[in-house]
Amino acid sequence: MYVREARNRDEAWLLDRIEELGVDEAAFRSRDYVIAMDEETGEKVGFGRIRIHKGEAEYCELTGVGVLPDWRGGGVGAHVIERLVENAADEGFEEVYAFVEEPEYYEQFGFREIAAGDLPDALAERLAEKRETVAPDATPLSIDVGRFRVPGDLREAFKAAGGPEASESDPEETAEDFGIDPDEATYKYDTGR
Repeated sequence: MYVREARNRDEAWLLDRIEELGVDEAAFRSRDYVIAMDEETGEKVGFGRIRIHKGEAEYCELTGVGVLPDWRGGGVGAHVIERLVENAADEGFEEVYAFVEEPEYYEQFGFREIAAGDLPDALAERLAEKRETVAPDATPLSIDVGRFRVPGDLREAFKAAGGPEASESDPEETAEDFGIDPDEATYKYDTGR
């Protein structure tokens, strides 16, 4: 198992899974997503994204997290969330917000509930929008990125779910990844021999 950044060719798969799972798709941009992959089969098994909101300052929301039903309970969601928090930190955010209907799941990573009245205006509007569209019981949560932790049991479950822990580099890409049939393709400098 590993988690990688989404690519343009993942867009159709993401849109289909978002619809299938009923996940928030507001302001969809595939480049904001990460995808969890089974290293052995290449199967996409989970996803999530960060969304930047501008107001009196910029705020980072973790949203659109989904794991395919057959892969739940294996630490996939935990590692998708971990990568998203890392991406937010890389973007310079010290705090990440989430509006979810199952706050207990996020609290195991260090997220804490905050009062809706304490949210900045841009995020208060986002919470209201999310409650109206996909998550009527959404609870606002936040975490300082330095406090994020994946519990050991979820880390071990992810390792056992199909290989080594999330790798820093993606597996080698093949011609088939780009829709090229290597047996039929000709190349710019093909001499015809």
